[in-house]
Amino acid sequence: MAAVAVAVVAVSTSAILVELSDAPRVLKAGYRVLFTTALVAPFAFRERREFADVAGSDWLVVSAAGVLLAVHFASWFASIEFTSIAASTTLVQTQPAFVAVGAWLLLDERVGARIVGGVLVAIAGSVLLSAGDFLAGTAVGSAPNLGNALAVVGAVAGAGYVLAGRSVRQRLSLAPYVFAVYGVCTVVLFAVAVALGLPLVDYPPREWALFVAMAVGPGLFGHTLVNWALKHVESSVVSVALLGEPVGSTLLALAVFGQVPGAFTVAGGLVVLAGIAVTTTGRAT
Repeated sequence: MAAVAVAVVAVSTSAILVELSDAPRVLKAGYRVLFTTALVAPFAFRERREFADVAGSDWLVVSAAGVLLAVHFASWFASIEFTSIAASTTLVQTQPAFVAVGAWLLLDERVGARIVGGVLVAIAGSVLLSAGDFLAGTAVGSAPNLGNALAVVGAVAGAGYVLAGRSVRQRLSLAPYVFAVYGVCTVVLFAVAVALGLPLVDYPPREWALFVAMAVGPGLFGHTLVNWALKHVESSVVSVALLGEPVGSTLLALAVFGQVPGAFTVAGGLVVLAGIAVTTTGRAT
C-alpha cells in the first residue's frame, strides 16, 4: 500500500506541472511521453525478444493505442488551460466508467447493475460539476465549458487506449508494450507539433526541468508504480485509491495557484468520484 500512496501523490502533481509550464500544450505532452519512454526503454530492452512474436494485427492495435493515448494527453493538457484543475482532474478520472461502457459495447463483457448505477452516478456528477458553477457564475477558468469538454474527451480517449491494449497485453509484457505504445504516442504528438510549426527545442531550462518532472513524477513514480502495485494489491483497492488524484491536485492547485473550486465543482466532483468508486469496485467483483 505504500507504493500506491506514493503513486497517488505523484499523479496528483501532474496537472500542477502542466499548469506551471508555458510551453505549447502539444509539446508539454510530447516531451512528457518522450522522457517517460526513455525511462522505460532499458526495461523493454531486456525483454526485446518479445517484439519478434508480435503479429502484424497486434502492431495495428498498439498503434491505435498510441494514437488514442496522444489524444488523451493533448486534450487533457489543453483542458487544464481553460477550466479549473479540480474540474479537469475529476472529469478525466471518469475514464473507468467509459472503460466499463466500452467493454460492454465492444468486448461483450457482462455489465451488472452496480456498474450501470456507478456510471449513471458519475454522469450525473459530471453534469452537476460542469453546469452548476457556470450557471451560478462561479466557474473557474477562461472557458470552463470548453475545458470540461476537453477533459471528458481525454477520459474517452484514455478509455479507448485501455481497451485497445487489453488483448495485446495478454501476449506482450508490460515494459515492451508501454515502450511501443509510448513510442507511437510520441511520434504522433511531435508530428502535430511540427505540422503546427511549433519550436521544438527553443525553451529555457525551467521548461526542460518541468518536462523531466512530468516524466519522472506522474510518469515513473505515478503510473509505473500503479502497474507494479497491481501485482501485489487488489485492482479494486488501487482503482479507488487513485480517486485521490483529484483531491490531491485540487489541494495543490489551491496552495500553488490559489484556485478555489466553486461549490458545484466540489459537490459534483464528490458525486463523480462516488460513481467511479462504485464502477471500479463493481468491475472487480
